[in-house]
Amino acid sequence: MTEPVQTPQSRFKPRIFSGIQPSGGLTLGNYLGALKRFVEKQDEGIETIYCLVDMHAITVWQDPEKLRQQTREGAAAFIAAGIDPARSILFNQSQVTAHAELGWIFNCIARMGWMSRMTQFKDKAGKNSENVSLGLFAYPSLMAADILAYHATMVPVGDDQKQHLELARDIAIKFNNDYKVDFFPVVDPLIEGAATRVMSLRDGTKKMSKSDPSDQSRINLTDDADAISAKIRKAKTDAEPLPDTLEGLKDRPEARNLVNIYAALADMTPQAVVAEYAGAQFGTFKPRLAELSVAKLAPITTEMNRLMKDPAEIDRILGAGADRADAIARPILNQVKDIVGMIRSR
Repeated sequence: MTEPVQTPQSRFKPRIFSGIQPSGGLTLGNYLGALKRFVEKQDEGIETIYCLVDMHAITVWQDPEKLRQQTREGAAAFIAAGIDPARSILFNQSQVTAHAELGWIFNCIARMGWMSRMTQFKDKAGKNSENVSLGLFAYPSLMAADILAYHATMVPVGDDQKQHLELARDIAIKFNNDYKVDFFPVVDPLIEGAATRVMSLRDGTKKMSKSDPSDQSRINLTDDADAISAKIRKAKTDAEPLPDTLEGLKDRPEARNLVNIYAALADMTPQAVVAEYAGAQFGTFKPRLAELSVAKLAPITTEMNRLMKDPAEIDRILGAGADRADAIARPILNQVKDIVGMIRSR
């Protein structure tokens, strides 16, 4: 990897960018790990740009009608969770062509060796790497373009995306070095809070995922209050009471997961949760967690259902967001083309 150049970050306007794949079936993990944080950042007054990354989604085959439906569902989840399209920019990636154009330029900056070391590609491709799409291999380069097309300075990411963000930093540094410019910011990750990585309700060592064959392993944002409550009450735990310190949860992944979920939903620290419930059995703790989960999530489900009844309005919101996003990205892309040596007639 290239050595970093000293880029004066202060000259870049504070701007957050992040995206979610419209793969359907958003879960509590998506809410606590992403959507809730997105709303918090919006409410801090920092410029926030949020994207449904449908171009990333098609790195594996997608049914076209399902992709449209899932993109709208993702947008509905953003709005229902508290993203205000008037205060944040909300759009789907494919409507802003700067992502694809800058992505190609970054394909020519990034090195094959960098891409080959991406653990997510290895995990997704498995033993079938010769048959996966070129897009899946180049996914991190497009992710770098998503971020840097807006000169974003901060990106909220989960642990599983840290390596991709590091690659975006390397691409920005190499571009600046190759062309002897001080053009792209070296973006910083935002990894914070109690439950950046929400685990399965059936196995505390595995991430909560819509792809898990057991629906009992996750809370879906489309679950109603009864389903949310039932899943929390049936969540796997152990026979020990809650300790009075986090150290007591060290080898208890299911217990730690439920404490983390409670902390994130209640805007508490995990230590404050165990201090409050020290000595309590899960027969006491889980009903309290169920009540809290229903109070926080059921209104989101209700609002998502309302929004999904008017897909034309969701499309209008995404289109308006795309216009605003393009107004930021297009001048940056034009400067990139000038730096690289491309002729522009307009």
